[in-house]
Amino acid sequence: MPEWKKAGNLVVSTVKYVRENMDKNIPQILIDLRTMDEARKRHIYGAVSIPAKEIATAKDKFPADKKAPIILYASDTKFVVDTFKIVRGWGYTNTSVLEGGIEKWEEAENPVASNALKTEIAYAPKPRHGEIAIEEFKRIVEILPLDKLILDVRDEDEAMQGMLKGSKNIPTQEITSRMSEIPRDKEIIAHCITGVRAEMAYHILKDAGYNVRFLNANIKIDKDGRHEISKE
Repeated sequence: MPEWKKAGNLVVSTVKYVRENMDKNIPQILIDLRTMDEARKRHIYGAVSIPAKEIATAKDKFPADKKAPIILYASDTKFVVDTFKIVRGWGYTNTSVLEGGIEKWEEAENPVASNALKTEIAYAPKPRHGEIAIEEFKRIVEILPLDKLILDVRDEDEAMQGMLKGSKNIPTQEITSRMSEIPRDKEIIAHCITGVRAEMAYHILKDAGYNVRFLNANIKIDKDGRHEISKE
């Protein structure tokens, strides 16, 4: 996924993922690309109206934080592809398109709003539930306490390029089926490359009753386990 994003390829978010973010109060920016009149009639709660024809000149409306999760939608997926390329080209690395648009959103029986349509983006990143401080994560990596397990939730081919000493690799999408491999008598500290998949893993394990936190930061690891961590 990181390489796919880096190449500027299309990224799609599912209706389930967007709804789960809402339920967990995870900040995200929803952009309704339909005309203002269409959006007023029915839109996803909290969405900001910026018609597709105005996007090219709306760069200043977007947040300074290039890691902000931006989800674009219209009536269907195809309509949004060109707009995705524009916004992604501005450097917003976590831009995606809502699969199936508002039609699929409603098919899944999710609520829509017909008032309070926003026209300005207000995004304020905040500490995520379960987020571990970078300095504490570094100490855990250095000391490797017996009561903690560093869980590397990257895909296997990514982990083969280098892992943190003492960590265990279970890709996010395999956690549910491999739960028996994760000890319940230790605190689990999950990481990926950017924090996105680690946060998903956090919620899966939290819901299963684990004591778990995750690293919400960028991390690069070489073959010898040497690593660099940054928020940018």
